[in-house]
Amino acid sequence: MLMRFDPFRDFDRLTQALLPQGAARPTSMPMDAYREGDQFIVEFDLPGIDPGSIDLTVEKNALTVRAQRTWEPKESQEVLISERPQGTFTRQLFLGEGLDADNIQASYDHGVLRLTIPVAEQAKPRKVQITAGESRAIPASATEA
Repeated sequence: MLMRFDPFRDFDRLTQALLPQGAARPTSMPMDAYREGDQFIVEFDLPGIDPGSIDLTVEKNALTVRAQRTWEPKESQEVLISERPQGTFTRQLFLGEGLDADNIQASYDHGVLRLTIPVAEQAKPRKVQITAGESRAIPASATEA
């Protein structure tokens, strides 16, 4: 139901591997996605992000998450090490036709953005009534054997 194709993800990993330690790095947004009953859960790690900077948009079947983390040291601070990535984090998912993009719910707690994406009603499994002969209905329990 969720498309796993992200053509730029591998380029980000390659670029990060080739850059020397301490150089500017592309920002990443690790995620987990799983199905739980009639909904998909997607969780993004976004530690230290101001919830007001998170932007979640859905256009057709593309869901885009964008968040920003910035830190400017004060004049009185002497920076010794700066390894935490700063800037804009972006991740895009392509949603399958069987998901209800109009009813996505999002929450942010302890540095994790959690999206709950319900399965669309038309994509849920359902029983089909079977008729026999001259419109005699077969009970649903007889078809479950």
